[in-house]
Amino acid sequence: MSSNIARKIVHSFQRFNSDLPSGTDNLSPREREVLELLARGHLYKEIAELLHISVPTVNTHIHRIYEKLHVRSRSQAIAKFTHLSA
Repeated sequence: MSSNIARKIVHSFQRFNSDLPSGTDNLSPREREVLELLARGHLYKEIAELLHISVPTVNTHIHRIYEKLHVRSRSQAIAKFTHLSA
């Protein structure tokens, strides 16, 4: 493989990776707040009280966070959040 072709391949991979949302970048500001409080150990009810929203709304935010981070549990979401924000 010539150096010119190799350079084009590397460039295309870099462009592909930059187009993907990284970590918590694709979370809304409210979802980030919910995730931060979740990472601090707050219960859903406490998060609802702190943010002045209902518990079902917290559940909706949590569900969307799991989808966006591609995780299935609270512990996975927190682990991914702490790893990405460190």
